[in-house]
Amino acid sequence: MSDKNMLEKKCIDTIRFLAADAIEKAKSGHPGMPLGAAAAAFTLWTKHLKHNPKNPQWPDRDRFVLSSGHASMLLYSLLHLTGYALSLDDIKNFRQWGSLTPGHPEYKHTPGVEVTTGPLGQGLANAVGMAIAEAHLAARFNRDGANLVDHFTYVMAGDGDMMEGVTAEACSLAGHLRLGKLIVLYDDNRVTLAGSAALSCTENIELRFKAYGWQVQKVADGNDVAAIDRAIKKARRETEKPSLICVQSTIGYGAPGKQGSCDAHGSPLGEKELRGAKDNCAWPVEEPFYVPEDVQKYFRKALSRGKKCEKQWQDNLDNCKQKEPVITAEFERITRGELPENWESALSEFPNGSKDVATRKAGEIVMQAIAAKVPEMSGGSADLNPSTFTWLKGLGDFQSPATSAEDLHGMVGGPWGYQGRNIHFGVREHAMGSIAVGMALHGGIIPYTATFLPFADYMRPPMRLAALMGVRAIFVFTHDSIGVGEDGPTHQPIEQTMNLRQVPNMTVIRPADANETLEAWRLALTNTSGPTTLVFSRQNLPVLDRSVYSAAFGTRRGGYILWESAPNPELILIATGSEVSLTLTAARKLAENGTKVRVVSLPSWEIFDRQPQEYREGVLPPAITARIAVEAGIKLGWEHYVGLSGKIIGMETFGASAPAPILFEKFGFTIDKIIEAARELLNFSQTGK
Repeated sequence: MSDKNMLEKKCIDTIRFLAADAIEKAKSGHPGMPLGAAAAAFTLWTKHLKHNPKNPQWPDRDRFVLSSGHASMLLYSLLHLTGYALSLDDIKNFRQWGSLTPGHPEYKHTPGVEVTTGPLGQGLANAVGMAIAEAHLAARFNRDGANLVDHFTYVMAGDGDMMEGVTAEACSLAGHLRLGKLIVLYDDNRVTLAGSAALSCTENIELRFKAYGWQVQKVADGNDVAAIDRAIKKARRETEKPSLICVQSTIGYGAPGKQGSCDAHGSPLGEKELRGAKDNCAWPVEEPFYVPEDVQKYFRKALSRGKKCEKQWQDNLDNCKQKEPVITAEFERITRGELPENWESALSEFPNGSKDVATRKAGEIVMQAIAAKVPEMSGGSADLNPSTFTWLKGLGDFQSPATSAEDLHGMVGGPWGYQGRNIHFGVREHAMGSIAVGMALHGGIIPYTATFLPFADYMRPPMRLAALMGVRAIFVFTHDSIGVGEDGPTHQPIEQTMNLRQVPNMTVIRPADANETLEAWRLALTNTSGPTTLVFSRQNLPVLDRSVYSAAFGTRRGGYILWESAPNPELILIATGSEVSLTLTAARKLAENGTKVRVVSLPSWEIFDRQPQEYREGVLPPAITARIAVEAGIKLGWEHYVGLSGKIIGMETFGASAPAPILFEKFGFTIDKIIEAARELLNFSQTGK
């Protein structure tokens, strides 16, 4: 073996045993993939990955996504060895309280971690979004001799990732879009947590990805650095197809009694097996967390390489500033995540006297205005643009430049190719959500998605991760209640709004009319600390007369006093969305009979609950316990605002198929039902006295 090969083997074994030692010390973790995939990871990170450990946020770095997040120690070993701000003590503190090395990689927590992974398939689908963002920004900003955006997205994935449905959705779309800068290293060890992958999956994954339109290669020996290197080089040369490299590895490589077995997947090797693995690799047994000096020196070359690459890019940026100052300033703005100056000048209130309009339609009007001022906003729907009204008119289809408009039976209009801002996600809600999260993680894009609210269930995993990571993504849902009508209970979301309200750091807004919708979009664009969900109606709703009712900017505080018949009310009615106008009518009738009543519009629980206590108690005074909540969704949760002595007018069953007005009547969303509940609550008689 040559000196070079011997050093490379030492480097690979260092990755392996830093991971295995950390897992053993923690008595918890997944050693199988770090042991088996170390050679592939070494090859990518030392020979191809463009990154600067001293500046993990360099805009033109390659993105690396460990989709198999359970193999986190593989990534942590690489981050430590190449010089990121992750010390050996951090490695030793794996999975402990306050550690920078948690059980699964966490975005914004560990330097160099691009995305939170663990739920299988999500990281790979996020990576598709990153590749879309790279392609779009390159098409928008690159000029001859001044490429500001030119990087790859790399993924390491395993058998579990390949089985998840979101992988099929996302990779199918990636193939269609010809995302040539997306490269997936598939750790093809054919073993899962519970046994052989063949127990549940015998499909030909290579042929499957070829059918998607991917370039597919196989490396027969997962420890063959030269073969892996050749495969990555070939993948980088393929500009019109994403690439899958099937690296046939051995899970738990080296562990004498566990390698090749599911026993190596998800628990420490144990002292005997770890000792045996080190013996098999001729590695020092009695020195845990051993990093040879020549190995450290080799890995730390990443620091000088990264510094040089970033310097070249910075020179390129400075040159572009001289030649294209406007374009460069715009690039730097979106990279910082800042909105354009005066973007809010595009927003115009809906005047009093406007005709009734569905909040989905009002949302469309607002979106068009915003899109003209905020060019980084990009997204699409799950094949539902004619119903969700989320098409950015005249701003083009995001398609591969190699795909002609004629092949796709024409285009909507606007720039063609990767410059287009409308993404055709197809009927792929799960992947759509994950891809949007990846776009947001990449930076330079404010992504949005759209579908019907009942299908939020298909998108729940990526939405949860978006909230966990605190990324700015906007999820639009229309057809928000039994107001959908004749489509029936399968399409009538009963529990989804409340489900989304349960997700920490998810801001849910269900506006009552067109002007609350405008404010909802304003809030979504300015929310940089987490995702925003916008919940819109299918049916037309009155545009509330703001000369009579409070201004819609109260939406910015999550909830506000919309109207009251007199100071010091004895009854508070709380509503959201389409039920607000109904509640207002009931309140006026109650007032005519002498009840002092207040109506509170509460479009966003999360924003309202973040307000100072003084404000919240001003809207909902603790002394006023006679409260009724009205929402065409499940009742669970409304006790938070009405208390145990209040009443909730909501759904207790699934919906039905009938015209919307009939459904509202049959399920008790009527003026009379609200008045009846109020009288019972206030101990009124049937006559109101």
